[in-house]
Amino acid sequence: METINASDFKAKCLGILDRVQATGERFVILKRGQPVAELVPASRTSAEYAQTELRDTVVVLGDIVEPAVPEEYWESLARSPRFSTPMA
Repeated sequence: METINASDFKAKCLGILDRVQATGERFVILKRGQPVAELVPASRTSAEYAQTELRDTVVVLGDIVEPAVPEEYWESLARSPRFSTPMA
């Protein structure tokens, strides 16, 4: 990944864009020495939706519907009549 100052990027923008397209190289654009943007090649997918590129990149571990924390720890249910103790 190469870095370039914003003023240099402004002067050489079209050439840098051609280079990124041809090589797939990434550029970080700096302003006063701090990164402000990253220039990356466009996705070359022919898919109708860009999200389809993510297919098979996620692994599901366990139950994705069940709450991560047991209901006993939910503050909102603590005030519910279901969890309150009956008056004697």
